[in-house]
Amino acid sequence: MAITEGSKAPRILVAGCGKLGGAIASRLETSATVYGLRRNPDRVPEGIQGIGADLTQPETLSGKLPEGLDIVLYCLTPSSYDEQGYRDAYVTGLANLLEALGGQSLKHLFFVSSSSVYSQDDDSWVDESSPTRPVRFSGEQVLAGEQTALESGHPATIIRYSGIYGPSRRRLLEEVQAGRMNPTKPAPFSNRIHEDDAADAAAHLVNLALSGATLQTCYLASDCEPVRLDEVVDWVRQHTPCAEPKPDARKGGRAGSKRCCNKRLLSTGFQFRYPDFRAGYRGMIDQG
Repeated sequence: MAITEGSKAPRILVAGCGKLGGAIASRLETSATVYGLRRNPDRVPEGIQGIGADLTQPETLSGKLPEGLDIVLYCLTPSSYDEQGYRDAYVTGLANLLEALGGQSLKHLFFVSSSSVYSQDDDSWVDESSPTRPVRFSGEQVLAGEQTALESGHPATIIRYSGIYGPSRRRLLEEVQAGRMNPTKPAPFSNRIHEDDAADAAAHLVNLALSGATLQTCYLASDCEPVRLDEVVDWVRQHTPCAEPKPDARKGGRAGSKRCCNKRLLSTGFQFRYPDFRAGYRGMIDQG
């Protein structure tokens, strides 16, 4: 978003300025004043103004938040992967942040969510209007966080990401190469988004909000080709040297079998750099 002469740069807070939040913040800082909140503020990206606080400890927020914020993007991940860890990250932390904002009136609040809120296991397509009935505590707490955002009193948008992968998230690629992944055939459908597209999508929606565009309350952020996991593994084996599958190789994830539809995100004008897994993993393989 261009800033006209004499206008004030938008003020954006990225709460949870880690791997994904930091990448989003870096995309926004060229046209806005961006604050990155995390426990260790020295680890926010260059150009981002660090704020040191722990959102699960509300007293650490006292006097820390800047005034006149236009956008808050909430992007926390659990510090422990039990039910309390998920509740702290997705519900309690957001409630504490909203309380600390006091009477500030935001143009928009964004909440980074997950396709784990869907439990469909029948290969069906899901979109933003599909039923959300998570069967695990992780999805339940993420969904509770969504509701906290939507009931915050601020205009709010949920961004539901499918599995994020990329150069800094190489687990599946490395497991296939090492022979530690050998899914059954046909495997369940899997959904993913490259980390560059994940950050670009959030920055795109933030810039739309700043431009005055009307946003939907939810967007599903996933690439353009849901695909069965065994097809991904077979393609990787064809394009890079891989060890023979080990007897105890993993059969796959626990995310059911569904196909995530990204038509609503595409309708905003967003364009993927990596529209399918081949484009994304091809680049990662070429980079070594």
